Amino acid sequence: MKKFLLLLGICSVSSAYAQGGMLIIQNFTTNYDFRGAIFASNNAGGCYPVVANQNPDAIVVPAGATAKYENYRDQYSSSAFPVTSWNVNLGPGSTVLPRLWSHPSLMPGGVISNNTKWSMSKFQMFHAGTSVPETYFNGNIGETAAPCSTVPNVINTAWGNAKWFTITAGTDVYTYLVIQ
Repeated sequence: MKKFLLLLGICSVSSAYAQGGMLIIQNFTTNYDFRGAIFASNNAGGCYPVVANQNPDAIVVPAGATAKYENYRDQYSSSAFPVTSWNVNLGPGSTVLPRLWSHPSLMPGGVISNNTKWSMSKFQMFHAGTSVPETYFNGNIGETAAPCSTVPNVINTAWGNAKWFTITAGTDVYTYLVIQ
């Protein structure tokens, strides 16, 4: 009975931390497409592992669109802008490991998924429907409370604004990147 309760406790703590909920990118602009990378990391200690969508493939969220990333696996079939491959960095100086969205370590309950939360984005806005960047509307944005990140959670420019924030509703966690 003690072993069962211990196992139940470990599982509940693990599932409570499992990837930190859904990431939602809302591009409310009408003039710009979002192009960027999203990152998740272990903010509970050590900063690693770090997971990012594979470069050079940026996530593109067109003007007026919304992208949702429930987790590394399910986003592939549920997101309008899915990520096929993720880069996983297990520690400083380690080799970056490309992992398909279906890799067991990235599935809900997998070792990487259980130890990461959405933490930041590096982005550049582009004029809608073109490959022309808006030079002054870009940056690194993310969770300011994350110990492994020193990026701001708000970017204000004359061309637009971006804000990163998290909402907790019961046991559900929603992380937003809102661009206006």
